[in-house]
Order: sequence, then structure tokens, then C-alpha cells
Amino acid sequence: MRYERAPDVCRAAQVLVNALGLDYIDVSRVYCVRSWGSRGRAYARIYGTPGAWAAALGYNPGYVIEVISEKFDPLPLEEKVKVVIHELLHIPRTFSGGLRAHGPLVNGRRVAALYRRVSGDARVMGILREALDGGPQE
Repeated sequence: MRYERAPDVCRAAQVLVNALGLDYIDVSRVYCVRSWGSRGRAYARIYGTPGAWAAALGYNPGYVIEVISEKFDPLPLEEKVKVVIHELLHIPRTFSGGLRAHGPLVNGRRVAALYRRVSGDARVMGILREALDGGPQE
């Protein structure tokens, strides 16, 4: 497995947090990486740093969104945006480093509804297109 920072995904996450009013998410503590070499079926994953780990290591809880390059990068813009929305929904309101499970707050219907909200905003979609359709950006 190889990992690199993914500023394009971080920019998309920042835009989505603002556009969707997910103001409980501190985007300064959400990091994004792109990986190569995964054999799994996932397009992306999210990792939390729970409070105990954060306390032991001397920092605040945060999150890492990993996009799997082989799966994520070929997707059309709409699907990339939905993947990022899905990963953001795993972050709980407490921003504690824990993760929400799939269920009433993290599911395909909720992702689709939130995507409909942003897809109607040409300015937001333009920023997302610029961020994500360029693929990996250094």
C-alpha cells in the first residue's frame, strides 16, 4: 500500500461541510489521503482517532478520510461527491474521534438527499468539479 496526501479530497470535504451545514465537523482536524494497492471493494474509508489515543499522543481527536485511488479516481463527479458525503456522515456530532455506524444517519438515502441539496447549487458544484475532476493534485 502506498499513501499520499489528497488535498483535492480535503477541499471537497471542506466545501461540503460548509454547503451542507455540517458545522460540528472541524475541517482543520479532518485529513485526507489517497492510497494505492488496496484489494478491498471499498471506494473510501474513514478512520477516527478516539479520545484515549488522542490524549495519549497529545492531540485533539480527528479523522482521516482515505480514498482508494483505483476505485475512487475513475468515478464520475456525482459519485465522488457522494462518496465524500458518505464518509463525512460517519463523523458524529460530538467530534469525539469515534465513528457513526451505518444506520439511520449513515445510509444511501441520506447521502442521495444531501447530494440533491448540493447539486442544485451551481457555485458549489463548480468548486467540487474543480477540486475533484482534476484527480490527484500535489
